[in-house]
Amino acid sequence: MTRPVPGEETTTLSGDFLTKVFQGPYSQARDWHEEMQRIALARHREPRDVYFFYTTCPKCAKVYGRNYVIGVVAVA
Repeated sequence: MTRPVPGEETTTLSGDFLTKVFQGPYSQARDWHEEMQRIALARHREPRDVYFFYTTCPKCAKVYGRNYVIGVVAVA
């Protein structure tokens, strides 16, 4: 981010994280959550909080034909 977005709150995450890109409807988030935990355990790390976010807005997703979701798991 190069500058603050007016009217929006910026949050910074600190710690150790693993990430993975998913594609599909958000209704699959439960499966993605479990997969993020398995990824952490496979790397001998304890999974903590799991976060998801879209890479584009819904309007842009229509233009590109897909909308990726990023999974982020905090690990200990």
